[in-house]
Amino acid sequence: MARLVLSLLALILCVPLMACAVPAQQDDLQSVANALSMSFPNIPLKQVNATPVEGLYELVTEKGEILYFAPRSGHILAGELWNNSGQNLTRESKARMMTDKLSMLPLDKAVKIGDGPNIVVEVSDPDCPFCRDGSAFFSAREDVTRYVFLYPLDRIHPQAEAKSSFILSAEDQETAYEDVFSGQYDEQPLPEFKDNGLLAIHRQAARNIGINSTPRYWINGKYISGTNLKEFEKLLDQGPAAKQ
Repeated sequence: MARLVLSLLALILCVPLMACAVPAQQDDLQSVANALSMSFPNIPLKQVNATPVEGLYELVTEKGEILYFAPRSGHILAGELWNNSGQNLTRESKARMMTDKLSMLPLDKAVKIGDGPNIVVEVSDPDCPFCRDGSAFFSAREDVTRYVFLYPLDRIHPQAEAKSSFILSAEDQETAYEDVFSGQYDEQPLPEFKDNGLLAIHRQAARNIGINSTPRYWINGKYISGTNLKEFEKLLDQGPAAKQ
C-alpha cells in the first residue's frame, strides 16, 4: 500500500474542527496504534493522542516528531493542526512535550545566575542575536534564578564554540557569561583559558531532549521556543506559583 502524505491545510479546509471532543478511551487509542502498525510498520510510535478532529489522531514518534493519522482512510498527515480560534495545536503539543523533558536537564552543570524566586532555564548560543536579546532581558531583572546551558551553533556562528568553552571553563562563570553575551569579545580575542570539557556535557544534555536550535527557555516550568519578551513578562508576573 503506497504511503500518502497529505497537507493538513487541505484537511482543515475539508473537515470542520469541533469546539470540543469526547476524550478517546484507552482501548480506542490502542486500536489506533494497532492500525498504524499494520499500515505503517516502520513508524517508531511512542504515543497516540486524540485530537479535536473526529477520526484524526496525533502520533508522537520516538524522535519527538508529531504526525497525524486517520485510521479509517489509512492516511498519514504531516503539518500543523490549527483550530478556528487561531491556536496552533501542534505547537502546543510540542511545548507540553518539552515541558515534560525539563527534568532531564542536569541543572547542577548549568551556569547559575541570580537568586530570584522565578526559575528560568535556558539553552543558548553566545553569538545568537535572539539569545542575546533574551539574556539582556533576564540580566536586567532581579527576580530570577537562571540556569544556562550553552549550545553553540558552529555552522552559523563559528566563534560561538570557543566563547562557550571560555564561559564554562571560567572560575567565575557568571562574569564570563555576561562579558561574552554583552559582546565584549566580538572584536577582540578571548583570554587564554584551559578547557574543562563542560561544553560537551551541555551539548549532550540539549541533544538528549531533542534540541538543535536556540534559544529555548523554561520559565517556572513552562516551555517557550524563541525569545518572546511579552510572554516572558507575563509568566514572570504570574510568579512561580502559576507553574502548571
